[in-house]
Amino acid sequence: MKGLIIKNTGNDYVIRTHDGKNRTCRLKGSFRIKGIKSTSPVTVGDYVEFDDAGYITELYERKNYIVRRPTNLSKQLHIIAANLDQAILVVTIKKPVTLTMFIDRFLATAEAYRVPTILVFNKIDLLNKAEKNHLNELIQIYKNIGYQCLTISAAKGDGIDTLKTLLANKISLLSGNSGVGKSTIINQIVPNSAAKTGKVSTTHQKGVHTTTFSEMYEIDTNTFLIDTPGIKGFGMVNMNEEEISHFFIEIFKFSKQCYFNNCSHRHEPDCAVLKAVNEGQIATSRYESYLSILEDVSEGKYR
Repeated sequence: MKGLIIKNTGNDYVIRTHDGKNRTCRLKGSFRIKGIKSTSPVTVGDYVEFDDAGYITELYERKNYIVRRPTNLSKQLHIIAANLDQAILVVTIKKPVTLTMFIDRFLATAEAYRVPTILVFNKIDLLNKAEKNHLNELIQIYKNIGYQCLTISAAKGDGIDTLKTLLANKISLLSGNSGVGKSTIINQIVPNSAAKTGKVSTTHQKGVHTTTFSEMYEIDTNTFLIDTPGIKGFGMVNMNEEEISHFFIEIFKFSKQCYFNNCSHRHEPDCAVLKAVNEGQIATSRYESYLSILEDVSEGKYR
């Protein structure tokens, strides 16, 4: 029988069949995907075949997926979700602070795996004037690149209706650091979900994990939202030095004007990217994120 994985609870997978029934299944120990070394060969959003004994026997071809390498630099990949129409990356300016390095690594990975991404800036009700100015500067950076940005206060319900319209008739991944309010967003959009919410640590101003496993929620007919555990770090996967710039939209755009075809955009003469950075056409934070990934890959951290 064919079904859609809607929840991963460690060793068990909840599969939704075409008639709307749920079946809990497991993987056989020998189940592997050729060419992919993953912490789990199947994930939420995958279409699979399973047998009467409750074992997953086959994985159908994916149209895309989001993958990261755990921050412990393990050689095992972590496939977050599959067969997505879009990703919703939840960002906060405070409680906790989402680093631009994290945002840019997520966006670069989404570009690499062909997953359109919307940035949702949450907890705007907590911001003072200076923080609001910083928020507006960030939004301007990403809007100029071409990313859609939305500001919300999930705790108060502000902006939730607009977010719902962006989710309609799509399978969306909800991601972000721990503590940015993903569970609060889920509870606003899917009232019966009872997603666990947690407080941000007062000591380190970082989120505490409340979502343990990935789960797909049905919001409406043909509208699904995948909630995932909070991510602390985002290790890049399967990228060569020469292709990293391809996943930074604005850097790739200017790179076509570089004198050298294999320009690394670090020190070469007549580099259009460096010129654009110096002239403010490419944000310094984005360029620094690019250099950070370039350094990690060149040092072999993710091989």
